[in-house]
This record gives sequence, structure tokens and C-alpha cells, in this order.
Amino acid sequence: MKILLSAILFSFLTSGCTKQTPMINEPAINQATHPSSGTGNFTYLALGDSYTIGEAVKQTQSFPYQLQSLLKNQNINVANPKIIATTGWTTDELQAAIKKENLTGSYSFVTLLIGVNNQYRGYALTTYKKEFAELLQTAINYAGGNKSKVFVVSIPDWGATPFGKNSGKNAQTIASEIDNFNTANQEITLAAGISYTNITPASRNATTDISLIADDGLHPSAKMYGQWAESLMTKVAPMLK
Repeated sequence: MKILLSAILFSFLTSGCTKQTPMINEPAINQATHPSSGTGNFTYLALGDSYTIGEAVKQTQSFPYQLQSLLKNQNINVANPKIIATTGWTTDELQAAIKKENLTGSYSFVTLLIGVNNQYRGYALTTYKKEFAELLQTAINYAGGNKSKVFVVSIPDWGATPFGKNSGKNAQTIASEIDNFNTANQEITLAAGISYTNITPASRNATTDISLIADDGLHPSAKMYGQWAESLMTKVAPMLK
């Protein structure tokens, strides 16, 4: 039952190239589109899905908030992140949400992590490439056109989690598909001259280290999110100083 309920939190749909009925009835979607509250010299926009909102952990334990905390420890005063993310979102759904949000102005820096639900639903890689490239340009725009202020994070491997192991899907197949999506987003990111942080190999340590997984058996724990934040901090801090 615990594993079945964890499926709700990822808002996974059955495989297919079109939207389909969820596997089970879902509660209200966990969504974060809150504005940056809390003052700071720098502003931060985080774009993504459940991995960005920190599904299954406290908000302060999500990687955007841990990154904010780490930067403050470096005497870099960053306001609370402006987060546009929802559990289960694909690239097209993130695009629609950003458009609906109708943001104005620019941010000191922007992070982008999206694609796991494209992979899970069996969406075409060619479509992902197109929409990811468009989202990357959107991130650049919200960074005031400054590419040095945009930071892309790779997709973690959910096949290494307890949920993944009990999903009925082959772990090697999941890993291969995740790698294909990451190859695509990395090539697009680097070709654009944008920073790329590859957290995927470390996410696979969850196979032997359960402390890297939250209580839902699927999403990263505060410990893993902390690792992502530390990796990003070494790149973001020099840019802001």
C-alpha cells in the first residue's frame, strides 16, 4: 500500500504518447507557484516538477531552499525562491504554467530541472528536445538574457528507488531511458553555453543507501537534495559574488 500511495506523489501516468487517465485516483496536486517572500539582495527562480518543490520533504529541505541557505552561509543574501513546479509535470505542462504565471522582470539566477515525467509517460524524445530547448530559452530570458545566470540540473534515476524496484519496470531500461533524456538535455544545455550539473550518477547510490530516499519510497530525501544544493552552490556562488 505504501508503494501504491507513493505513485500519487509522482503523479505518474500510464505509458503512452498522449495524456491518459491516472493509474489511481489522485488528491489535489502538490503545486508551488508562490512568489519570493523574504528579502534578499538576489532573487532566484526555480523551474521544474516534484524534484524542484521537494515532494515528500519539508519545503526548507527542497534543493532550492537548501541552496538559498548555503548561499546565505557564504554571505550571499538570496530571497526565498520563486518556484514554478508541480508534481507530475512534463515539459509542456511547465511551459503552460510559466505562461499562465505571467512573470515580469528578471531574476539573479534561474534553475531548470524537468523531464522525468516525459520519460515515464513514454513521450517522444524529439518532442522533449524541442520543449526543453524552449524552456531553456525561457530561463535565459528570465535571467535577463545572461546565460551565466542559468543552471540546469539533470534528471535523477527513479529506477534506483524502492518504488522503481517494485514498479514492474526493468531498472536497466529505466536507467537507459533516463540517460537518453539526459544526453539530450545536456547537449542542448552545453551547446547554449549554459552550466550543467549532473546529479544522476549520485542519485543511483540510492540502490544501496536508503537514506537518500524520502519516506514515500520514491522521491529524494533531504540528504540527497542537500547534495544537489551543494553541487549548485559551487557554481552559483562565484557568479553572484
